[in-house]
Amino acid sequence: MEALITVVGFLGAGKTTLIKHLIQRFTNSGWQPFLVINDYENAYIDAQQFVAQLQNNNIKALTGSCICCSGIVELRNIINRIPEREKGITLIEANGTSDACSLMEFMGVGLNDRYLPPIQISVVDVKNWQKRGEHNELESNQIQVSSLLVLTHLNNTTKSRQAEVIKELKKLNPLAKILTLNELDVSLLPELLPTTSTAKKIKHQKTHWSSCSVDLPIVPSIACIYEICKQLPLNILRVKGCTKVTGDENYTYFERTPDGNISVRPFRGIPITGSKLLTIGPGSSPEILKKIIHSSLSLHT
Repeated sequence: MEALITVVGFLGAGKTTLIKHLIQRFTNSGWQPFLVINDYENAYIDAQQFVAQLQNNNIKALTGSCICCSGIVELRNIINRIPEREKGITLIEANGTSDACSLMEFMGVGLNDRYLPPIQISVVDVKNWQKRGEHNELESNQIQVSSLLVLTHLNNTTKSRQAEVIKELKKLNPLAKILTLNELDVSLLPELLPTTSTAKKIKHQKTHWSSCSVDLPIVPSIACIYEICKQLPLNILRVKGCTKVTGDENYTYFERTPDGNISVRPFRGIPITGSKLLTIGPGSSPEILKKIIHSSLSLHT
């Protein structure tokens, strides 16, 4: 039977990094992974980050709906149509605001018999854990029905901070294994059992935020990308995009995490939907994005 693993975690916690790690380790061990990616806006850009590891027909992007509610039927249909492989394993990256408890309830029904009961992995950003203000409840909810908690963003955190976070995680989910990425043995994942932990329900609307995307022109310099990210208000929790920089024929990918950190790196290939700026969080609107793009371009032209 085929293992079905859902990866959840707050925006910017490191879900993509974990999945890249899992795909590499599973592939090296003879497994044949299939990946489903869910996001509010343009999941195709995220999906293309995996083309160096997986063939296109082993990646499916699910955009514009949340798999913890409105997108669950489409997700089930995608999973049930995945071709059988001799040693298959299916990974699902949920968007960063998913109601993980509802997702696990919905995932437990309507799947082909060839799948094992789904298990869930939560990615926990140790540096920013429970520093999300009004979104702390959502972050804590995401770890309560997981079988495994993977600690990330350990750099620049003290041992006492790490111990404090682990203590809080054990209180919220005493049955889950807690590991760092380096400690993770992927060969054990298909053998994990679904958790029997119960979770405190949250108001489901807390998991649904505004999001939008707009076209992004060629920018004159990397500094212009940083300027766009800095000008966007911090209540917009997630920023990502892909565009060309003048003088470079290749595309550049960038993102801003909820704590304000900005990273820029080369993008593999050509984005299917063209150059885009994507945002998630209160205040996301095409008007705001276009205004900031124009302002940033004016400063760096």
